[in-house]
Amino acid sequence: MTTGQVIEATGGVYTVRTADGTLEATLRGRLKRSGDSRDKVVIGDRVGIVEAWGGGNVIESVRPRRTYLGRRTAGGRVAKVVAANLDRLLVVASVADPPPTPGVIDRMLVMGEAGGMDACVVLNKIDLARGRAAAGELAELYRFAGYLVVQTSAVTGAGMEAFCEVIRAGSSALAGPSGVGKSTLLNAVDPGLELRTREVGGRSRAGRHTTVSSRLIFLDGGGVVADTPGFSEVGLGDVSRAELDRCFADFRPFLGDCHFNDCAHAHEPACAVRTAVRAGKISGARYDSYRAILDEL
Repeated sequence: MTTGQVIEATGGVYTVRTADGTLEATLRGRLKRSGDSRDKVVIGDRVGIVEAWGGGNVIESVRPRRTYLGRRTAGGRVAKVVAANLDRLLVVASVADPPPTPGVIDRMLVMGEAGGMDACVVLNKIDLARGRAAAGELAELYRFAGYLVVQTSAVTGAGMEAFCEVIRAGSSALAGPSGVGKSTLLNAVDPGLELRTREVGGRSRAGRHTTVSSRLIFLDGGGVVADTPGFSEVGLGDVSRAELDRCFADFRPFLGDCHFNDCAHAHEPACAVRTAVRAGKISGARYDSYRAILDEL
């Protein structure tokens, strides 16, 4: 059996990188018939491949995932895994054009935390004057919550050295609504990629999708990036109500100190998390996001 890592998935055909090069393979029938969408093969998966009768290659097995990026579309009951075995999730938000939405950033951070990845917030387009106030407020909010925050502009080059340092260390996924500049940032890091970009839509000020397939990009100079379709509908990862509090980095120091072991940090008495909010140790805005997600779940 040959082992390798899936580096691209298009139309049921998987490109796998092995010690001897790359090859294409399809799924073994039993994997196709798996009822759980989370078991489907995705980019980043480490797989075992055998030759099929009559020629070609089939993916025979999938090794356990170290981490995963899963998301749930609006109203969806089951999370869909889109990438696996990555080190970190870079949540990209533009500070203007389109304007940032902290609730969207928080949901994407939950996706990364639920999948076991380190998380970082990238505030892009800081060259836009109308976004400077938002950039400062968001940087303060997420640094206070315990996240690494990088402020960038692919236009002026501001912050790109710090962004390169993060993205060249191991493997990453970039998540964020279309139009926030994910492809533009990657092109600035590695101009040879020539990823397609588009202007933000004039009326809605929302970005349009430019990425249509899933693949791992091996950057010139080091680092691996998962290139996945933009999120036009921001759902949640594979997280339950009982697990949600652990997906908020700023809540974790206070978990276990509540009066009730199963405290949901909503209306229960002697809640350590709500006490921390009142004491200013947890941002009220972050707590409001938690409550909104909790109600949604």
